[in-house]
Amino acid sequence: MRSVVIFCTLLIAIGVSIARYADKVLVNPTGNSNGSNAAATRSSSSPLTVVTAPRLAASSEPAAPAKPALPEIIRMSPSSSSSRTVTLRGDHRGQFKVEARVDGRRMEFMVDTGASAVALRASDAAKLGIHPSESDYKVKVQTANGMSRAALARIDVIEIENIVVRDVVALVQPDEALKGNLLGMTFLSRIRFVHDRGRLVLEQ
Repeated sequence: MRSVVIFCTLLIAIGVSIARYADKVLVNPTGNSNGSNAAATRSSSSPLTVVTAPRLAASSEPAAPAKPALPEIIRMSPSSSSSRTVTLRGDHRGQFKVEARVDGRRMEFMVDTGASAVALRASDAAKLGIHPSESDYKVKVQTANGMSRAALARIDVIEIENIVVRDVVALVQPDEALKGNLLGMTFLSRIRFVHDRGRLVLEQ
């Protein structure tokens, strides 16, 4: 009988030990008392589970270089060499006179924005090989001396320094009706011109 009591006592002691061991395993499954390698910990005062995220290993590959910023678009102004400019200065009467090459021959003109066409004296037209007949003088024109008649003609090219205009319509007038050759709108309308402080700027 005594041996039975001792055997039961041993069974009870073994059961208590097994229960304590199982409780320890549930609290710290890794069996590590300091918990330094635990992926999760549990607090007896709070049911919240704190999960520690693993650290990412540093990449051995070099970082990609930053892309350079695109340069701003710079709009270039037209070069001065892209245009041809002639500046004329007015005389004491405010008139602008210029020497031009008409079909390769030098002639003097007065710039006249009020004249509808280039006008040539008959004697100067003859130097270019233009000889209108009497019946060709059919165009009525108003001059400083009153009404006159002119003949239509065509000039191959008029050049003022580096400005060149081709195929220009002109009027031939008698010498007595025209004191000088006029550089009118059949030439001027083919270029740009600006009057500025006593100067006339021609540009092509």
